[in-house]
Amino acid sequence: MDLHSGLPYWIIKNPLFDYYNPLKKDLETDIVIIGSGITGALMAHELCRTGLECCVVDKRSIATGSSAASTALLQYEIDVPLCRMAEQIGEKNAVTAYRSCLQSISDIEAVLKETDIDADFERLPSIFYASDEKGVKLIEREYEIRKRYELPVELLNKGELHKRYKMRTYAGALLNRQSAQLDAYKAATQLFRYHIKKDHLQIFTHTKITSCEETPQGCRLKTKDDRTIRCKYVIVAAGFEAGQFLPEKVMKLTSTYALISHPIDNKDLWPEHSLIWETAEPYIYVRTSGNRIIIGGEDEDFNNPEARDELLREKTEKLEKKFHTLLPSVPFKAEMTWCGTFSTTKDGLPFIGTWPGTERIFFDLGYGGNGITFSMIGAQIISNLLQGKEDERKDVFGFGRIC
Repeated sequence: MDLHSGLPYWIIKNPLFDYYNPLKKDLETDIVIIGSGITGALMAHELCRTGLECCVVDKRSIATGSSAASTALLQYEIDVPLCRMAEQIGEKNAVTAYRSCLQSISDIEAVLKETDIDADFERLPSIFYASDEKGVKLIEREYEIRKRYELPVELLNKGELHKRYKMRTYAGALLNRQSAQLDAYKAATQLFRYHIKKDHLQIFTHTKITSCEETPQGCRLKTKDDRTIRCKYVIVAAGFEAGQFLPEKVMKLTSTYALISHPIDNKDLWPEHSLIWETAEPYIYVRTSGNRIIIGGEDEDFNNPEARDELLREKTEKLEKKFHTLLPSVPFKAEMTWCGTFSTTKDGLPFIGTWPGTERIFFDLGYGGNGITFSMIGAQIISNLLQGKEDERKDVFGFGRIC
Protein backbone atom coordinates (compact mmCIF):
# COMPACT_ATOMS: atom_id res chain seq x y z
CA MET A 1 0.00 0.00 0.00
CA ASP A 2 1.22 3.54 -0.78
CA LEU A 3 1.72 5.36 2.50
CA HIS A 4 1.37 8.78 0.89
CA SER A 5 0.66 10.47 -2.43
CA GLY A 6 0.80 13.94 -3.90
CA LEU A 7 4.04 15.87 -3.43
CA PRO A 8 5.43 15.67 0.13
CA TYR A 9 7.45 18.80 0.75
CA TRP A 10 10.36 17.13 2.53
CA ILE A 11 11.53 15.07 -0.44
CA ILE A 12 11.50 18.20 -2.58
CA LYS A 13 13.30 20.27 0.04
CA ASN A 14 16.01 17.64 0.64
CA PRO A 15 18.18 15.56 -1.67
CA LEU A 16 16.93 11.98 -1.82
CA PHE A 17 19.23 9.50 -0.11
CA ASP A 18 20.28 7.43 -3.13
CA TYR A 19 21.19 4.33 -1.17
CA TYR A 20 20.53 0.93 -2.74
CA ASN A 21 21.60 -2.23 -0.95
CA PRO A 22 19.19 -5.18 -1.14
CA LEU A 23 20.05 -8.28 0.87
CA LYS A 24 21.57 -10.80 -1.57
CA LYS A 25 22.60 -13.62 0.75
CA ASP A 26 21.59 -15.16 4.07
CA LEU A 27 22.59 -13.15 7.13
CA GLU A 28 23.33 -13.68 10.81
CA THR A 29 23.39 -10.73 13.24
CA ASP A 30 22.38 -9.79 16.77
CA ILE A 31 19.45 -7.40 16.23
CA VAL A 32 17.34 -6.61 13.15
CA ILE A 33 15.33 -3.38 12.93
CA ILE A 34 12.49 -3.54 10.41
CA GLY A 35 11.78 -0.03 9.09
CA SER A 36 14.06 2.85 8.02
CA GLY A 37 11.90 5.84 8.90
CA ILE A 38 12.51 8.22 11.78
CA THR A 39 11.47 5.50 14.26
CA GLY A 40 14.01 3.04 12.88
CA ALA A 41 16.66 5.76 12.74
CA LEU A 42 16.23 6.71 16.42
CA MET A 43 16.18 3.02 17.35
CA ALA A 44 19.40 2.36 15.43
CA HIS A 45 21.00 5.38 17.08
CA GLU A 46 20.20 4.15 20.60
CA LEU A 47 21.53 0.67 19.86
CA CYS A 48 24.70 1.90 18.15
CA ARG A 49 25.29 4.38 20.97
CA THR A 50 25.22 1.59 23.54
CA GLY A 51 27.38 -0.76 21.46
CA LEU A 52 24.64 -3.25 20.49
CA GLU A 53 25.14 -4.81 17.05
CA CYS A 54 22.22 -4.23 14.71
CA CYS A 55 21.19 -3.84 11.09
CA VAL A 56 18.19 -2.22 9.40
CA VAL A 57 15.91 -3.75 6.76
CA ASP A 58 13.31 -1.91 4.67
CA LYS A 59 11.30 -2.76 1.59
CA ARG A 60 11.64 0.82 0.30
CA SER A 61 14.35 3.43 -0.12
CA ILE A 62 15.47 4.89 3.20
CA ALA A 63 12.84 7.05 4.98
CA THR A 64 10.45 7.19 2.01
CA GLY A 65 7.45 5.77 3.87
CA SER A 66 5.43 7.78 6.39
CA SER A 67 8.43 9.83 7.52
CA ALA A 68 8.58 11.56 4.14
CA ALA A 69 5.02 12.83 4.65
CA SER A 70 5.21 13.71 8.36
CA THR A 71 4.57 17.32 9.33
CA ALA A 72 6.81 16.67 12.37
CA LEU A 73 5.33 18.72 15.19
CA LEU A 74 6.99 17.78 18.48
CA GLN A 75 4.68 18.32 21.46
CA TYR A 76 4.30 16.84 24.91
CA GLU A 77 0.55 17.11 24.32
CA ILE A 78 -1.01 13.89 23.06
CA ASP A 79 -4.04 13.48 20.77
CA VAL A 80 -6.08 12.34 23.77
CA PRO A 81 -6.09 15.22 26.31
CA LEU A 82 -4.61 14.47 29.72
CA CYS A 83 -7.94 14.91 31.52
CA ARG A 84 -9.55 12.25 29.30
CA MET A 85 -6.55 9.94 29.26
CA ALA A 86 -6.56 9.95 33.07
CA GLU A 87 -10.09 8.51 32.95
CA GLN A 88 -9.02 5.81 30.49
CA ILE A 89 -5.73 4.54 31.93
CA GLY A 90 -5.54 6.15 35.36
CA GLU A 91 -4.12 9.50 36.39
CA LYS A 92 -0.65 8.19 37.31
CA ASN A 93 -0.09 6.46 33.97
CA ALA A 94 -1.52 9.37 31.99
CA VAL A 95 0.79 11.85 33.71
CA THR A 96 3.75 9.52 33.11
CA ALA A 97 2.88 9.47 29.41
CA TYR A 98 2.69 13.26 29.21
CA ARG A 99 5.90 13.77 31.18
CA SER A 100 7.67 11.21 28.99
CA CYS A 101 6.67 13.14 25.87
CA LEU A 102 7.90 16.38 27.42
CA GLN A 103 11.30 14.81 28.14
CA SER A 104 11.38 13.20 24.70
CA ILE A 105 11.54 16.59 22.96
CA SER A 106 14.74 17.44 24.86
CA ASP A 107 16.12 13.96 24.19
CA ILE A 108 15.59 14.34 20.43
CA GLU A 109 17.31 17.71 20.58
CA ALA A 110 20.23 16.08 22.43
CA VAL A 111 20.53 13.31 19.81
CA LEU A 112 20.79 15.86 17.01
CA LYS A 113 23.37 17.89 18.95
CA GLU A 114 25.59 14.93 19.82
CA THR A 115 25.59 13.72 16.21
CA ASP A 116 25.99 17.28 14.87
CA ILE A 117 22.98 16.84 12.58
CA ASP A 118 21.07 19.88 11.34
CA ALA A 119 17.50 18.60 10.92
CA ASP A 120 15.91 22.06 11.20
CA PHE A 121 15.05 21.39 14.84
CA GLU A 122 13.48 24.53 16.29
CA ARG A 123 11.99 25.22 19.72
CA LEU A 124 8.61 26.94 19.43
CA PRO A 125 5.51 27.61 21.55
CA SER A 126 2.37 25.57 20.92
CA ILE A 127 -1.21 26.91 21.01
CA PHE A 128 -4.13 24.54 21.65
CA TYR A 129 -7.27 26.57 21.00
CA ALA A 130 -10.97 25.97 21.66
CA SER A 131 -12.94 25.40 18.46
CA ASP A 132 -16.40 25.61 20.06
CA GLU A 133 -18.25 25.57 23.40
CA LYS A 134 -17.34 21.94 23.94
CA GLY A 135 -13.70 22.92 23.39
CA VAL A 136 -13.97 25.71 25.96
CA LYS A 137 -14.95 23.20 28.65
CA LEU A 138 -12.14 20.87 27.57
CA ILE A 139 -9.59 23.69 27.77
CA GLU A 140 -10.71 24.51 31.32
CA ARG A 141 -10.45 20.89 32.49
CA GLU A 142 -7.13 20.39 30.74
CA TYR A 143 -5.61 23.53 32.23
CA GLU A 144 -6.56 22.44 35.75
CA ILE A 145 -4.98 18.97 35.53
CA ARG A 146 -1.81 20.18 33.82
CA LYS A 147 -1.31 22.88 36.45
CA ARG A 148 -1.86 20.33 39.20
CA TYR A 149 0.97 18.18 37.86
CA GLU A 150 3.21 21.15 37.05
CA LEU A 151 3.25 20.59 33.30
CA PRO A 152 4.12 23.71 31.29
CA VAL A 153 0.88 25.52 30.44
CA GLU A 154 -0.60 29.03 30.28
CA LEU A 155 -4.25 30.00 29.79
CA LEU A 156 -4.98 32.66 27.15
CA ASN A 157 -8.31 34.33 26.48
CA LYS A 158 -9.75 35.16 23.07
CA GLY A 159 -8.51 38.75 23.16
CA GLU A 160 -4.94 37.73 23.98
CA LEU A 161 -4.91 35.26 21.09
CA HIS A 162 -5.93 37.95 18.64
CA LYS A 163 -3.61 40.63 20.02
CA ARG A 164 -0.52 38.45 20.47
CA TYR A 165 -0.89 35.93 17.63
CA LYS A 166 -3.30 37.45 15.06
CA MET A 167 -5.66 34.50 15.64
CA ARG A 168 -9.45 34.72 15.38
CA THR A 169 -10.90 31.90 17.46
CA TYR A 170 -14.15 30.95 19.14
CA ALA A 171 -12.61 31.37 22.59
CA GLY A 172 -9.33 30.93 24.49
CA ALA A 173 -6.45 28.48 24.36
CA LEU A 174 -3.68 26.72 26.23
CA LEU A 175 -0.14 27.86 25.50
CA ASN A 176 3.04 25.93 26.26
CA ARG A 177 6.59 26.97 25.46
CA GLN A 178 8.14 23.50 25.43
CA SER A 179 7.29 22.35 21.89
CA ALA A 180 9.40 22.05 18.75
CA GLN A 181 9.43 21.09 15.09
CA LEU A 182 11.91 19.45 12.75
CA ASP A 183 12.37 17.85 9.32
CA ALA A 184 11.74 14.14 9.96
CA TYR A 185 13.06 12.97 6.59
CA LYS A 186 16.30 14.92 7.04
CA ALA A 187 16.71 13.69 10.62
CA ALA A 188 16.23 10.05 9.64
CA THR A 189 18.51 10.04 6.60
CA GLN A 190 21.26 11.99 8.37
CA LEU A 191 21.16 9.71 11.41
CA PHE A 192 21.61 6.72 9.14
CA ARG A 193 24.47 8.41 7.28
CA TYR A 194 26.11 9.16 10.62
CA HIS A 195 26.01 5.56 11.85
CA ILE A 196 26.94 4.04 8.48
CA LYS A 197 30.14 6.07 8.69
CA LYS A 198 30.81 5.87 12.43
CA ASP A 199 29.57 2.37 13.32
CA HIS A 200 29.49 0.63 9.92
CA LEU A 201 25.73 0.18 10.32
CA GLN A 202 24.35 -2.16 7.67
CA ILE A 203 21.10 -1.10 6.00
CA PHE A 204 19.40 -3.43 3.53
CA THR A 205 16.93 -1.53 1.36
CA HIS A 206 14.41 -2.93 -1.13
CA THR A 207 14.27 -6.07 1.00
CA LYS A 208 10.78 -7.13 2.02
CA ILE A 209 10.37 -9.30 5.12
CA THR A 210 7.61 -11.85 4.54
CA SER A 211 7.78 -13.77 7.81
CA CYS A 212 9.23 -13.34 11.29
CA GLU A 213 9.35 -16.30 13.67
CA GLU A 214 10.56 -16.44 17.27
CA THR A 215 12.44 -19.61 18.21
CA PRO A 216 14.11 -20.75 21.46
CA GLN A 217 17.48 -19.83 19.94
CA GLY A 218 16.46 -16.43 18.54
CA CYS A 219 14.48 -15.22 15.54
CA ARG A 220 14.29 -16.30 11.92
CA LEU A 221 13.15 -13.93 9.16
CA LYS A 222 12.45 -14.73 5.53
CA THR A 223 12.53 -12.22 2.68
CA LYS A 224 10.52 -12.02 -0.51
CA ASP A 225 13.63 -13.19 -2.39
CA ASP A 226 13.88 -16.24 -0.14
CA ARG A 227 16.85 -15.05 1.91
CA THR A 228 17.04 -16.02 5.58
CA ILE A 229 18.09 -13.73 8.42
CA ARG A 230 18.91 -15.27 11.80
CA CYS A 231 19.25 -13.01 14.81
CA LYS A 232 18.81 -12.83 18.56
CA TYR A 233 16.16 -10.10 18.50
CA VAL A 234 13.87 -8.29 16.07
CA ILE A 235 12.56 -4.75 16.51
CA VAL A 236 9.57 -3.91 14.32
CA ALA A 237 9.58 -0.17 13.59
CA ALA A 238 7.39 -0.23 10.50
CA GLY A 239 4.41 1.87 11.59
CA PHE A 240 1.00 0.54 10.66
CA GLU A 241 2.63 -1.92 8.25
CA ALA A 242 3.79 -3.74 11.38
CA GLY A 243 0.33 -5.32 11.41
CA GLN A 244 1.60 -8.37 9.54
CA PHE A 245 3.83 -9.21 12.52
CA LEU A 246 1.15 -8.77 15.21
CA PRO A 247 -1.28 -11.51 16.27
CA GLU A 248 -4.21 -9.08 16.22
CA LYS A 249 -5.09 -5.59 15.06
CA VAL A 250 -4.23 -2.94 17.65
CA MET A 251 -4.78 0.32 15.76
CA LYS A 252 -7.13 2.17 13.43
CA LEU A 253 -5.94 3.47 10.07
CA THR A 254 -6.67 7.11 9.24
CA SER A 255 -6.04 9.22 6.15
CA THR A 256 -4.79 12.77 6.58
CA TYR A 257 -4.06 15.73 4.31
CA ALA A 258 -1.39 18.45 4.30
CA LEU A 259 -0.54 21.61 2.34
CA ILE A 260 2.46 23.88 2.22
CA SER A 261 2.21 27.47 1.07
CA HIS A 262 4.17 29.56 -1.36
CA PRO A 263 7.00 31.43 0.41
CA ILE A 264 5.74 34.61 2.07
CA ASP A 265 7.39 37.61 3.67
CA ASN A 266 8.47 36.78 7.23
CA LYS A 267 6.78 39.93 8.53
CA ASP A 268 3.43 38.48 7.45
CA LEU A 269 3.75 35.40 9.67
CA TRP A 270 2.16 35.32 13.12
CA PRO A 271 4.41 36.20 16.11
CA GLU A 272 6.77 33.50 17.41
CA HIS A 273 5.73 31.16 14.57
CA SER A 274 3.89 29.05 17.16
CA LEU A 275 2.58 25.58 16.43
CA ILE A 276 -1.21 25.75 16.36
CA TRP A 277 -3.88 23.07 16.76
CA GLU A 278 -7.48 22.87 17.91
CA THR A 279 -9.85 20.98 20.19
CA ALA A 280 -12.17 19.81 17.39
CA GLU A 281 -11.96 16.21 16.21
CA PRO A 282 -10.52 15.74 13.68
CA TYR A 283 -8.34 18.78 14.34
CA ILE A 284 -6.32 21.00 12.05
CA TYR A 285 -2.71 21.88 12.86
CA VAL A 286 -0.40 24.60 11.60
CA ARG A 287 3.37 25.15 11.60
CA THR A 288 5.99 26.95 9.55
CA SER A 289 9.03 25.78 7.62
CA GLY A 290 11.24 28.78 7.02
CA ASN A 291 8.93 31.34 5.41
CA ARG A 292 6.36 28.76 4.31
CA ILE A 293 3.26 27.65 6.20
CA ILE A 294 2.18 24.04 6.60
CA ILE A 295 -1.40 23.16 7.51
CA GLY A 296 -2.70 19.64 7.96
CA GLY A 297 -5.76 17.74 9.07
CA GLU A 298 -9.22 16.97 7.61
CA ASP A 299 -8.63 13.34 8.62
CA GLU A 300 -10.86 10.55 7.32
CA ASP A 301 -11.40 7.15 8.93
CA PHE A 302 -10.45 5.05 5.95
CA ASN A 303 -7.26 3.60 4.55
CA ASN A 304 -8.15 3.03 0.90
CA PRO A 305 -5.41 4.91 -1.01
CA GLU A 306 -7.60 5.49 -4.07
CA ALA A 307 -10.47 6.95 -2.00
CA ARG A 308 -7.95 8.96 0.03
CA ASP A 309 -6.31 10.45 -3.06
CA GLU A 310 -9.60 11.34 -4.76
CA LEU A 311 -10.37 13.74 -1.90
CA LEU A 312 -7.08 15.64 -2.11
CA ARG A 313 -8.40 18.62 -4.10
CA GLU A 314 -11.52 18.94 -1.93
CA LYS A 315 -9.49 18.69 1.28
CA THR A 316 -7.02 21.28 0.00
CA GLU A 317 -9.83 23.79 -0.46
CA LYS A 318 -11.24 23.07 3.01
CA LEU A 319 -7.88 23.42 4.73
CA GLU A 320 -7.14 26.69 2.94
CA LYS A 321 -10.54 28.04 3.99
CA LYS A 322 -10.00 27.04 7.62
CA PHE A 323 -6.60 28.70 7.66
CA HIS A 324 -8.00 31.97 6.29
CA THR A 325 -10.72 31.91 8.98
CA LEU A 326 -8.18 31.28 11.74
CA LEU A 327 -5.48 33.71 10.59
CA PRO A 328 -7.19 36.12 8.18
CA SER A 329 -4.29 38.59 8.07
CA VAL A 330 -1.75 35.95 7.00
CA PRO A 331 -1.55 35.24 3.25
CA PHE A 332 -1.74 31.56 2.29
CA LYS A 333 -1.78 29.89 -1.10
CA ALA A 334 -0.96 26.20 -1.37
CA GLU A 335 2.03 25.32 -3.52
CA MET A 336 2.33 21.60 -2.68
CA THR A 337 -0.25 19.19 -1.32
CA TRP A 338 -0.10 15.60 -0.18
CA CYS A 339 -2.02 12.99 1.76
CA GLY A 340 -0.99 9.97 3.77
CA THR A 341 -2.12 7.20 6.06
CA PHE A 342 -1.26 6.84 9.73
CA SER A 343 -2.40 4.83 12.73
CA THR A 344 -4.26 5.82 15.87
CA THR A 345 -5.19 4.06 19.11
CA LYS A 346 -8.13 4.54 21.48
CA ASP A 347 -6.01 6.04 24.26
CA GLY A 348 -3.71 8.02 21.94
CA LEU A 349 -0.64 6.07 23.06
CA PRO A 350 1.86 4.00 21.08
CA PHE A 351 2.68 0.32 21.53
CA ILE A 352 6.21 -0.36 22.71
CA GLY A 353 7.65 -3.70 23.82
CA THR A 354 6.97 -7.40 23.25
CA TRP A 355 3.62 -9.05 22.73
CA PRO A 356 2.60 -10.99 25.89
CA GLY A 357 4.07 -14.48 25.77
CA THR A 358 6.96 -13.53 23.49
CA GLU A 359 10.46 -12.40 24.42
CA ARG A 360 12.49 -11.67 21.31
CA ILE A 361 10.27 -9.67 18.94
CA PHE A 362 9.93 -6.04 20.07
CA PHE A 363 7.57 -3.47 18.62
CA ASP A 364 8.34 0.26 18.41
CA LEU A 365 5.06 1.60 17.06
CA GLY A 366 4.69 5.37 17.49
CA TYR A 367 1.00 5.51 16.63
CA GLY A 368 -0.92 8.77 16.82
CA GLY A 369 -0.12 12.44 16.30
CA ASN A 370 2.96 12.28 18.55
CA GLY A 371 4.76 9.66 16.49
CA ILE A 372 8.25 11.15 16.63
CA THR A 373 8.29 11.83 20.37
CA PHE A 374 6.87 8.33 20.93
CA SER A 375 9.63 6.93 18.70
CA MET A 376 12.31 8.45 20.93
CA ILE A 377 10.62 6.95 23.99
CA GLY A 378 10.36 3.57 22.27
CA ALA A 379 14.03 3.57 21.30
CA GLN A 380 15.04 4.24 24.90
CA ILE A 381 12.70 1.65 26.44
CA ILE A 382 13.69 -1.14 24.05
CA SER A 383 17.39 -0.33 24.31
CA ASN A 384 17.10 -0.48 28.11
CA LEU A 385 15.26 -3.79 28.04
CA LEU A 386 17.82 -5.34 25.68
CA GLN A 387 20.54 -4.34 28.16
CA GLY A 388 18.64 -5.90 31.05
CA LYS A 389 17.68 -2.53 32.54
CA GLU A 390 14.24 -1.86 33.97
CA ASP A 391 12.23 1.02 32.52
CA GLU A 392 9.20 2.21 34.45
CA ARG A 393 7.58 3.46 31.26
CA LYS A 394 7.29 0.03 29.65
CA ASP A 395 3.92 -0.83 31.21
CA VAL A 396 2.39 2.55 30.35
CA PHE A 397 3.17 2.08 26.66
CA GLY A 398 3.04 -1.74 26.50
CA PHE A 399 0.53 -4.19 25.05
CA GLY A 400 -0.75 -4.99 28.53
CA ARG A 401 -3.24 -2.14 28.03
CA ILE A 402 -5.22 -4.33 25.65
CA CYS A 403 -4.15 -7.91 26.45
